[in-house]
Amino acid sequence: MSHVFDKKDFFQTNFLHRVVDEDLKNGEYHREICTRFPPEPNGYLHIGSAYAININYTIAKKYGGKFNLRFDDTNPLKEDIEYVNAIIEDMTWVGFSPGERIFYGSDYCEEIYAYARKLIQKGKAYVCDLSADEMRAYRGTLKEPGIDSPYRNRSVEENLDLFERMRNGEFPAGDKVLRAKIDMQSANINLRDPVIYRIIHAAHYRTGDKWCIYPMYDYAHPIQDSMEGITHSLCSIEFKDHRPLYDWVLQELELKEPPKQREFGRMNLEGVVTSKRYLRELVFGNYVDGWDDPRLPTLRGLRRRGFTPQSIQKFLGEIGVSKDESTVDISMLEHCLREDLKDKVPSIMAVLDPLKVVITNYPEDEVEMLEMENNSSNSALGTRTVSFSKVIYIEREDFMEEPIKDFHRLSPGKEVRLKGAYFIRCEEVIKNEAGEIIALYCTYDPETKSGSGFKGRKVKGTIHWVSEKNAIQAEVRLYDKLVADEGLLKDSALSWDEKINPKSLITLQGCLLEPFAKNAPKEAKYQFMRHGYFVVDHKHTNGEKLVFNRIVPLKDSWSKR
Repeated sequence: MSHVFDKKDFFQTNFLHRVVDEDLKNGEYHREICTRFPPEPNGYLHIGSAYAININYTIAKKYGGKFNLRFDDTNPLKEDIEYVNAIIEDMTWVGFSPGERIFYGSDYCEEIYAYARKLIQKGKAYVCDLSADEMRAYRGTLKEPGIDSPYRNRSVEENLDLFERMRNGEFPAGDKVLRAKIDMQSANINLRDPVIYRIIHAAHYRTGDKWCIYPMYDYAHPIQDSMEGITHSLCSIEFKDHRPLYDWVLQELELKEPPKQREFGRMNLEGVVTSKRYLRELVFGNYVDGWDDPRLPTLRGLRRRGFTPQSIQKFLGEIGVSKDESTVDISMLEHCLREDLKDKVPSIMAVLDPLKVVITNYPEDEVEMLEMENNSSNSALGTRTVSFSKVIYIEREDFMEEPIKDFHRLSPGKEVRLKGAYFIRCEEVIKNEAGEIIALYCTYDPETKSGSGFKGRKVKGTIHWVSEKNAIQAEVRLYDKLVADEGLLKDSALSWDEKINPKSLITLQGCLLEPFAKNAPKEAKYQFMRHGYFVVDHKHTNGEKLVFNRIVPLKDSWSKR
């Protein structure tokens, strides 16, 4: 299911809009504005990806232009159709559908190869036999200039011959590369004769065994942008030092009205793992429940956790676009989710740690149907009936045998209101041989029924409950930050077992819910009174088992700021 992009919330002016405005004013392009998102299909999209997509997508929409999804699929060792399909599906779900404008870098292999030959013919590229270690040593450092490769001055004819033989598969992987001939003395290390083609003997998921040489991203990217009519190639700040190489390729190939690369600050979420390398380690090391583990910031994980497309779009609109790298508190994303759900989902009673309560003066076989509103903020969601009977269950934490100061829930000899029902008083505490509380014997006052207008006395506490008669059982999963201490992420001496927060997933069995949620469809969302927002887990819920994931608690720390 896809979500429609909502224009009205996302056209706030930022510095990239001013760049486009200036280009339009100066008549830089005789074509419509066109942006792109170029993921490598070797993993799943995450919230940082959505941030980059949002920037490119909304600029295209604002200026009535085009937006391209182009897969940077020129490394057959890592890429797979699984990731291609997932990226398209996740983008569509969150509201950034590329429609039919889906492109593949691997479709341009012939053109990119031809452009490489052109660079060779101009004396701007050469085949180099240095090993990876030798090339690294020759490149120099940030403080020391590089050294020319001994193969730098090969003739055009020799380079063309070797490059064609590379394509024909005559050399093993790593034996030779094609390098741009720029400036080994440059202060920008990216211009010190960068590799633009390498040999990889591996089947490609689209082209099979047709090619055994593949272009590097920094070389192929500007060519692909130009071929697709991209006007503004918008990328994160770590590519700023690569911009001179981007411009060099376009200039040397003499491409008309070339696209412009411009950078924006990368967005990080506090306490959230967004590094693609880390995510792959977690998934393939089986430390998490796949790419859609609700603790991961992948769009699949956020969806399974219960986040909505609207809340993600709202979050992306709220944080805006920065020129510098920034870290955003995850509580802001959670706030956007609460704001989206508060008027949309029903509120039901769920007891996560049940304590049995026997109402001794309530008739043995009587079942009373009580009417409750589904959402106090939205009457359009209607009402439901809840059964009340002699035996109910309350939260164990809502009873305290020796109450502390300001504890206003149930305790011996004290009264409390049951939500939507009656006052009850605790008369007796039942314990097992180990001294553990296993039940409470209480009495109820029939005159105190909710909605009856009773004003004889007041109680300070109201608690929720579930009747034993028709309660349904569910497994409930409570989530927290996957890594509690961000400093642990960079400690290479620690294993993931040592880095992962042991409280990042707490699984509760035997939770009791109102029957209202009995046939809840997968991904259905509810507010559990006093506990937070929850979603039916679509991966592990089946005919025999109902599983809920907590999306967020009710407490909203961001709104207080």
